[in-house]
Amino acid sequence: MTVVSKSLLGRLPGRRNKVWMLLGLTMLLVYPVLALHLHERLYFWLKTASSAASSEVRSLRLSEYRVRVEALPVAGVTRNLSGLSYDDDRQQLWAVINTPPELLAMSTRGDVLARYPLNGFQDVEAVAYLGDDLLVLADERRQELVAVPLPSLPGPLRRADYRALTLDIDNPKRKNHGFEGLGYDRAGDRLFVVKEKSPRRLYEIRGFKANLRGDPNLAVIDRDAWVRNKNFAADLSSVEFDERTGHLVLLSDKSKLMMELDQDGNLVSYRSLWGVFAGLKQSVPQGEGVTFDGDGNLYLVSEPNLFYVFSRGD
Repeated sequence: MTVVSKSLLGRLPGRRNKVWMLLGLTMLLVYPVLALHLHERLYFWLKTASSAASSEVRSLRLSEYRVRVEALPVAGVTRNLSGLSYDDDRQQLWAVINTPPELLAMSTRGDVLARYPLNGFQDVEAVAYLGDDLLVLADERRQELVAVPLPSLPGPLRRADYRALTLDIDNPKRKNHGFEGLGYDRAGDRLFVVKEKSPRRLYEIRGFKANLRGDPNLAVIDRDAWVRNKNFAADLSSVEFDERTGHLVLLSDKSKLMMELDQDGNLVSYRSLWGVFAGLKQSVPQGEGVTFDGDGNLYLVSEPNLFYVFSRGD
């Protein structure tokens, strides 16, 4: 029979409490790392930092972008500011409000230049400028891509007046999980479309603009492999094609993150949108749209009505 001394018995509860305290502290440290995928962010930071150091790698170098205009309220907009696109023919921006649907012409300073109610649209989440005075709008719930000529007069725009491409993908009708972002490659006539979540999706539509002119050779390519392993991006709220590099930029509002993918879908740089990063005083609350101008300045809109400008350098 083993005899345990009273002094040893007295010490056991204290040791047990220390073990539980240590386990509790460990969980407090480990949980946010796993929940926010900080270990994956560190891995990709090391990976992309080494790639960026090579002169052979062509990259936007998103990690070098810093905020220049932070959280500027857009005058006259109270909520639901969504997608964003740069119009290089007019050196201005186009944005949309999803509810009630409305198209906005904006300056690169964040001023609203004109407003066009979108009659007959349901839930417009994204906009892309295609060149040749043509926009495409994404109606999320209907999964419609609507081609809209630039308005020449003030007043509402009617859905019934425009052609549209409908894609029945992943059947999001029960939930608000349809098309969330658009980016256009003008040289290649490729329209990139992101689906927010459940599941996250990235599609490439080849020949979109040619199809509007009557060319039937339209191809839809599922780029799931490009986003499948990007686990630290909880959702996808916007996509932009950069003509200088041929790369895509994906925006995740829940993870407060922008990611740059090369022509093969490899991650080559990223930019955290948490407070203190990129010179931000506060985290970007809900990034909904991102675009670049010809000089590489990056514009971002966030719910409910906030406007940001980033550029590379100190």
